[in-house]
Amino acid sequence: MQSLRTVRSRILLGTCLSLAAALPGTAFASDIVGTVTDASDTRALQSAQVRIIELNRETEAGRDGSFRFGDVPAGTYTLEARYVGAEPRTETVTVSDSGNVTVRLVLGTDGTILVLGQSANMTSALSRQKAADGVESVLTRDAVGQFPDQNVAESLRRLPGINILNDQGEGRFVSVRGLDPELNATSVNGVRLPAPESDIRSVALDVISSDSIESIEVKKSLTPDMDADTIGASIEINTTSAFERRKNLLTAKIEGSYNDYSEKLTPKGSIDFSQRLGDNVGVSGGVSYYQRKFETDNIEADGWNEDDGLIFPEEVNYRDYDVERKRFSANLNFDVRVGSSTNLYARGVYSQFDDQEYRRETSLKLEDAGTITANGATGVDFSDEDGEIKIQRSLKDRFERQRIRSLVLGGDTEADGWHARYSVSFAKSTERENGSIDPANFEQKFEGDGLVIGLDTTDPRRPLYSVGGAAGAAADFYDPSEYELDSIQVTTLSDSRDREWGARFDLGREFATDGGSFTIQAGAKGRWRKKSYNLETVYWENDDLTMADLVGDQTYRLIDISPVLDKKGVRRFFNANRDIFELNEFDSTLDSILDDYSVTEDVVAGYLLGRWDSSTLRVIGGVRYEHTKNDIRANTVLTVEEGGELPDGTTADDDTIASVTPNRFQRSYGDWLPSLTIRWEPQQNLVLRAAGYKSLVRPKLSKLAPHFTIEQNDDDEREGDFGNPDLKPYRAWNFDAGIEYYLPAGGALSAGVFYKDIKDFIVDTNIEEPGVYQGIAYDEATIPINGDSAKVWGLELSYQQALRFLPSPLDGLLVQANYTYTDATGKVPIDGDITDLRKIDLPAASKHTFNVALGYEKGPVSLRLAGTYRSKYLDELGDDAPEDRMIDNHFQLDLSAKYDVTKRFQVFYEWVNINNAKYYAYNNVGARQNLLQYEQYKWTMKFGARVKF
Repeated sequence: MQSLRTVRSRILLGTCLSLAAALPGTAFASDIVGTVTDASDTRALQSAQVRIIELNRETEAGRDGSFRFGDVPAGTYTLEARYVGAEPRTETVTVSDSGNVTVRLVLGTDGTILVLGQSANMTSALSRQKAADGVESVLTRDAVGQFPDQNVAESLRRLPGINILNDQGEGRFVSVRGLDPELNATSVNGVRLPAPESDIRSVALDVISSDSIESIEVKKSLTPDMDADTIGASIEINTTSAFERRKNLLTAKIEGSYNDYSEKLTPKGSIDFSQRLGDNVGVSGGVSYYQRKFETDNIEADGWNEDDGLIFPEEVNYRDYDVERKRFSANLNFDVRVGSSTNLYARGVYSQFDDQEYRRETSLKLEDAGTITANGATGVDFSDEDGEIKIQRSLKDRFERQRIRSLVLGGDTEADGWHARYSVSFAKSTERENGSIDPANFEQKFEGDGLVIGLDTTDPRRPLYSVGGAAGAAADFYDPSEYELDSIQVTTLSDSRDREWGARFDLGREFATDGGSFTIQAGAKGRWRKKSYNLETVYWENDDLTMADLVGDQTYRLIDISPVLDKKGVRRFFNANRDIFELNEFDSTLDSILDDYSVTEDVVAGYLLGRWDSSTLRVIGGVRYEHTKNDIRANTVLTVEEGGELPDGTTADDDTIASVTPNRFQRSYGDWLPSLTIRWEPQQNLVLRAAGYKSLVRPKLSKLAPHFTIEQNDDDEREGDFGNPDLKPYRAWNFDAGIEYYLPAGGALSAGVFYKDIKDFIVDTNIEEPGVYQGIAYDEATIPINGDSAKVWGLELSYQQALRFLPSPLDGLLVQANYTYTDATGKVPIDGDITDLRKIDLPAASKHTFNVALGYEKGPVSLRLAGTYRSKYLDELGDDAPEDRMIDNHFQLDLSAKYDVTKRFQVFYEWVNINNAKYYAYNNVGARQNLLQYEQYKWTMKFGARVKF
């Protein structure tokens, strides 16, 4: 089989080379090389389109504004440069029989500002979008390092088809076209970023400070020279390069952030620089620090049931969060020109994210309540008569640190029609906890004591409780001395590591013809990855310890949840009195071995493509092959409850870990991934695109890991929780088509459609019938499996424009609006039966995403009011449709303002979440919305100053 593939590759390569040799041509002489810059000579204009009118040849300016036409016949030609928002510029050049011709093209000589402010962000992004091979959306900063918003995540919300999923009110993960963030891939400077978290592949967007980012490109279609491991989009983050600028830059920013809930003011600061060390050497980089303190009020419920029309939960939790997050980010970049044909670079990124979370919680455990009755139209009463109500008061004191490092060394060379790109890279991500209390639980049980808990669901998003019944029971509910310690769980180590080495080489040859140029390009890339997770946790107990000496003050605002634990007092007491606690060996040992795993993933790829370029038509077609190899290791763990039968036939005298068996699975597979991309520009401001390609997304490494857990009860019934080392990757055929019209005054109208046919998407399935998996018998089990196929289709519409044609002072207005419709559906088994399927919307797939921003920019003033909306989406599958976890729709309004006091000094202000948008998750048991999770954060204001030296 391998030899057949080799023969096919050689035949294809030979055919392309023969075609290239047969292309018509002339006796060529010289190259035309040059740069495109703005009239202020501040910044290179990346993606400006440069055309030789007489030869119908076109190219785009690179990051440093440079361009090159190779093998140009002797003669006189007209060069034309175009950039969105600027008047075209033409210049006549004469090419001799030998030697290169150098030319500098300057745009914006009519006074148009191309490199500063909101309009510069817009025109730069649109120019890159217009020049792109495929379908993409772009976010760029201006010449002094400003994004449209202070936060990159909030800026990305504004792009077509983009939605940001929040964590504690902060935008972190990117959803493209309504799809799960796991279906995206993220790179920094061309290096795929591994994920710090132990159980996902997706990377949080705030991995790098916005002050260090030059641009973010969201590539929604693929060409053969790109990694094929995405179905949503390839998100490519680029840090700065000194060659992007014509002038040196040094800016400093200091900022304060105030959250209305926490009433805390916290700092942020950054330094950003770019320095030319001569004509051929440059260095750029920056550092930033951000501390944020905020609070969240949360309510969660679970176990919703319906009984004779009465709908009620088995558990309700009231959680009071106090969170402090610190972010430190640094990057350093070196660029060197070697002669006129070679550029070399080194780019390094370091990011550290510290998350200190205190969570005080009051939990109502109502599952075993004796009597459950309606109380009016919206109330439910739970009594401990003939049953039990358990109240739990707990504290989580967790400190978590994430680190991401990335280093890439590379370059590109162009000479005599040949071009080569090459790089080696290393990236490492870690997430570590060491000493977190997660959690400390104190409990009180009411059994026949006359306690009645009332639950009022007048506001279904915020069910509130009341305490009644016997006076003594009600008094005990609020008495901290009645709550005894259940356990203190200490995470002595939670260590997630993800490392990846990479190397790539691309080589192409361009052949000029009478009507354009044809390029043959081939390349290879290797990525060698290892991800591991190790958890060590310890449970400590003391039956004589109560809450009495550990009570603190709540900051919860939705209801009185006292008494609560002191957020720092539990750790102080535990550390000072360690000797009074007893170790729970069973739980400590069990939890320390269940989730450990190690996975290696080696991906070796090669591709071959052909590319035709003219001033109106670009066609890129070819095929990519990716070979994946995995070595996966974890444990099989069998536990037997007291009274159950052990493997040797004896009866367990206590809860017992009966066996721990190491597992190892190895596998490999390959994928042929063809693609075709067409870009047609029938007139200068009109671009039509079409793309078809095959791609894949590999399973989560934590899902692949063969950690098999079997819990056997005293009736010898077995419940299993399994990983699946046989999971196939998602594989998809993708099709995109779009039309873009670029408006003369600087703006664009665009419309696009997309379709994706996804095979083998992955879902967790609950099996409630006895069976055998990997040779292990079970009575019921949870196993991730490959589902059937999923279909995704949708529509993207976008309009953005600087309204310069309006009379003053309205000529400073800017408008951006976009809408995305996504229909993403698939089928999943019911109760694990693959022959009995139900239709679902794919997880994280919002049908509707809408963004609108109204800006104003004139003189020293810059204002921007932006709103973003996404509709509800499926978050997690339940056993049946009513139990599915849904996330409610979200609309958020933000305001930003900037004022240039002088050319070098700017003050700014930002108001985030003006409308106090909340987070709400629910299910539909009983044909109504039932709370699963509710959070509110209030608004945050930021203000500060930026200085340019």
